[in-house]
Amino acid sequence: MRLVRALDRHRRVTSVPSQKPGVPESAGLTRVEVEAAAWAVLPDGRRFSGAGAINWALAVALGTRLPVLVYGLPVLGRTQDRVYAWVARNRSRFPGDTPYCEQHPDECR
Repeated sequence: MRLVRALDRHRRVTSVPSQKPGVPESAGLTRVEVEAAAWAVLPDGRRFSGAGAINWALAVALGTRLPVLVYGLPVLGRTQDRVYAWVARNRSRFPGDTPYCEQHPDECR
């Protein structure tokens, strides 16, 4: 999400940590779903997970549908899905932010 925040000069994307109590339920998602993948919830209620969510976040941040159109191309979309699945399976090996509940233990009790 750091890249999306950096590209989002007009602050179009709202990033919410899924670990924060009540967040998954507010989006109609389960804890299992949000632990498995990133999610994008559009204002009209449509939800996208994994590579689709990343493409939608980039599209909104950049103000262009280009990432979503590229993702919609069969070969590129499947490739992005595979890369996302690999990254998700190996996410513990990559550097990242401190988990939300470690940063805000009082909110996660």
